[in-house]
Amino acid sequence: MINTLRIFDELKETMEAKAAQKIAEIIGMLYEDLQNTVTKKEFNELKDIVGELAEAQKRTEQRVNELAEAQKRTEQRVNELAEAQKRTEQRINELAEAQKRTEQRINELAEAQKRTEQRVNELAEAQKRTEQRINELAEAQKRTEEELRKLVQDHRETRRQLGGLAMVVGYTLENEAYKALPRLLKEDYNISVKDKLRRQYVKDNQGKYIEVNIVGKASKSGKEIVIVGEGKSQLSKNDIDRFRNKKLTRLEGVFKEMFPLLVTHMTTNPDVEEYAKKKGITLYYSYDF
Repeated sequence: MINTLRIFDELKETMEAKAAQKIAEIIGMLYEDLQNTVTKKEFNELKDIVGELAEAQKRTEQRVNELAEAQKRTEQRVNELAEAQKRTEQRINELAEAQKRTEQRINELAEAQKRTEQRVNELAEAQKRTEQRINELAEAQKRTEEELRKLVQDHRETRRQLGGLAMVVGYTLENEAYKALPRLLKEDYNISVKDKLRRQYVKDNQGKYIEVNIVGKASKSGKEIVIVGEGKSQLSKNDIDRFRNKKLTRLEGVFKEMFPLLVTHMTTNPDVEEYAKKKGITLYYSYDF
């Protein structure tokens, strides 16, 4: 009789107990069935087949264990991928939110750009109006410059005419002075005019001719002097200084002694007469004539 317990113990060492027990039971059943039907040779062949099946079972269980380990690793990897997927989805959600904010910002920028373009158009229109106004002002400036040029010409002509008139007035004043001064100088300063007072060119101390409007020889207390003067329709301090610098200074040394005088219709300021006295210049008014 076959010892199924011993078979079970041997199989149990290489496979799970349930599988070993099941195989031992099957072998026992086969043994009982074959006792009456198979020869010893056939039984031994059957035992070899059973051994091969046991080995195949071992390899199968080993492969199953390997597959189980691989399954564990696969599940671990799947779990890792699931976590990575979660993180990816979270990142995608964050990117989606960022995209929404970006689109919102783009829309805001688009609106701002529209407003900017509108403002630029408004400024362009304003620039056109400004340029038009500048062109108008340029034309007005041209007209103004033309008018100013004409006014300058007119002013020059007026000044020329006034200058001529002033000369006429001055000459008229001096012509009257030629007649009145000899009497006035005699009465006021005991100066006797020897020759007629006149207007003439005289060489200055540089040898250059200058026009002296009132000039003539005279004497005072037996001393020879020269009357040197000019007329101004309206006398100012500047006129006095110019007379001193342009006439008297340039005639110093030409005449031994000069008696400077000025004749005028009026002065520009009340202190002009006193200023003339301080400078040693005698002053007569036309109403003294």
